[in-house]
Amino acid sequence: MSPPSLIQASAPSSHSAPIALSYELFPPRNEAASLSLWDTIGKLESTNPDYVSVTYGANGSNRDTAVDLLNRLLTETSLLPLAHLTCVGNTGDELADIISELLDHGVRGILALRGDLPSDVPEQPRAGALTYAQDLIELIRRVEQRRSALLCAGKVAIGVAAYPARYPESPSIEHDIEVLLAKQRSGADFAITQVFFHADQYKDLVNRARRAGVSIPIIPGVMPLTSLRRVQRLGDLTGVEPSAKLLDALGRAENAAESRRIGVQETVGLARAALDAGAPGIHLYTFNEHAAALEVLDKLQLLRPGRPQIPARAARASQSARVATDRLVTA
Repeated sequence: MSPPSLIQASAPSSHSAPIALSYELFPPRNEAASLSLWDTIGKLESTNPDYVSVTYGANGSNRDTAVDLLNRLLTETSLLPLAHLTCVGNTGDELADIISELLDHGVRGILALRGDLPSDVPEQPRAGALTYAQDLIELIRRVEQRRSALLCAGKVAIGVAAYPARYPESPSIEHDIEVLLAKQRSGADFAITQVFFHADQYKDLVNRARRAGVSIPIIPGVMPLTSLRRVQRLGDLTGVEPSAKLLDALGRAENAAESRRIGVQETVGLARAALDAGAPGIHLYTFNEHAAALEVLDKLQLLRPGRPQIPARAARASQSARVATDRLVTA
C-alpha cells in the first residue's frame, strides 16, 4: 500500500498561514510626489508586506510612470509588486505586449481589471478590443503559456476585484458573484475587495461567494477613512452609502488630528470584523500616505515575519536615497 501523501495529511493548526499584508500605491505625478512616495515606500517596507500593488491609469494613461515604479520596486527594494492592468479600450495584441513587458521586468503578479469606461465611449468599439476582466485573465494565461520556459522560477499570480456591495453597473449582487466565479474559472488566483463601509459587508460577500462555488482567497481592501471629502467621494464612486455615523463624526471633527483618530478607529473596526470572519489578509489602500496606514496596522497588531535584507537591493536603495537627498540639496 502506498504511504499517505504529505499533501493529504492534515497540517497542525500551529502551522496555519499568517495573515497576509499588502498595500496599494499609485505612480507619482511629479518629482515632489515621487520624493514623498519613496519616503512612504521606505516606511511601508519596514513592515514586511507580502506585496504592494501599483495602480494603472485609465486606458494606460500613466503606463510609463507605472512601469518605472514597478522597476524601482523590483531593483531598489525587497518589495514584491503586484501590477494593476486594465483592459478596456485596448486590443488583445496591445495588452499582450504590455503583459510581456511586465514579465520581462520581473513582475510575477497582475491584478486584472476591466477599468473605468471612458466618458467618450465610441458607438463601435475598436476591433479586437477586450471588454471584460475575464477576457484579460484568459489573455494573461495565454501569454504565460507561451512563455512557460521563461517562467520556471515563478508563475504569474492573477488577482481580480470583488465587490462587497453591488457594483454600480451590475443588475444585482447575485450577478457580481457570477462574474467573480467566472473570473475564477478563467484562471484568477485571488480577489481583493473594493472599499466597504459596513462591518457585515465582507462576511456577507464571502458567504455568498462560497455558496456559489468561489474558492479563491478573498482579501478585504480597507482604507484609512480619515477624510470626510474622500469618504464621500468613494461613496459616489462605489455606489455604496458610507456609514451615517462616520460621516457625522468626521463632519464634527474640529481638526485633522481628530478626523484621523476617528477614521483610523473606524478602519480598524472594519478590518477586525473581516479578520473575525476569516479574512486571509488585509489590503490597505494608502493613497501614497503611510502615517494613517501604519497606525491602522499597529492597532490591528498583526504578526509580521522577519525577512533577511537583500544586500544588493539594500545598496541600490541606499544609493537611490542619496540621489534623492542630493536633488533636494541642489534644488
